[in-house]
Amino acid sequence: MTTIVTPPAKLIGLVDCNNFYVSCERVFRPDLIGKPVAVLSNNDGCIVARSNEVKALGIKMGVPLFQVRHLVDQHQIQLFSSNYTL
Repeated sequence: MTTIVTPPAKLIGLVDCNNFYVSCERVFRPDLIGKPVAVLSNNDGCIVARSNEVKALGIKMGVPLFQVRHLVDQHQIQLFSSNYTL
């Protein structure tokens, strides 16, 4: 006996990538691998992506840049504006 399975009419996929924008920046700039990197929101006001090195410093997602500026300077964190064309 053969069973016929009909595929659903609509299929939705969700991908959650760790450090997505940081990983994208590192594709174009391999020299950033292993260095602390953060990506900022549209208006460069908040951190929206953090490398593992930045996470290890205790910098939280969405924190305003002015609140962690001292850590950025102290640890030479590389900052990038978000690039939504990626």
